[in-house]
Amino acid sequence: MAIGFLLFTILALASSLAYASDPSPLQDFCVAVNDSKATVFVNGKICKDPKMVTADDFFFSVRIDYAPYGLNPPHTHPRATEVLVVVQGTLYVGFVTSNPANPNMKNKLFTKILYPGDVFVFPEGLIHFQFNVGKTKAVAFAGLSSQNPGVITIANAVFGSNPPISSDVLTKAFQVNKNVIKHLQGQF
Repeated sequence: MAIGFLLFTILALASSLAYASDPSPLQDFCVAVNDSKATVFVNGKICKDPKMVTADDFFFSVRIDYAPYGLNPPHTHPRATEVLVVVQGTLYVGFVTSNPANPNMKNKLFTKILYPGDVFVFPEGLIHFQFNVGKTKAVAFAGLSSQNPGVITIANAVFGSNPPISSDVLTKAFQVNKNVIKHLQGQF
């Protein structure tokens, strides 16, 4: 009987599913403030008193101006999805999928040429870029789905870290000569 119960318990534990996700919001919104006297504290942020919040607290814009042939280099937002709206010019945009489960497959690049009025979504955590392919300036507005989206510019992080990543590691990772790595690290 005890062996049967033990076997049942082991099978139940082995076949149980695990679920993980961000917790549900505790309130409708948190307008973060730098006020140590504020009494509302959510998700590591001190929040403005909800009775003092106005519509202006929800207005923001991230305007990106691209020079002709200007580039927002490959980067990622580890905690946010980005929505980009082009209002002027022509942008070549794209993102790369995460590493496939099958080692024989390659990461897939999704690209699109955007014109004024076009909208593009960059999924959370994926490496993406924007490049002005026009001869005139381009303007876009971006929105991010997190109060703390983070940003990692890939080349800066890999070749410009302090202290630097060992050239032995980078030589092996990129399968290039050590002089190439030293040159790239010297650019950052």
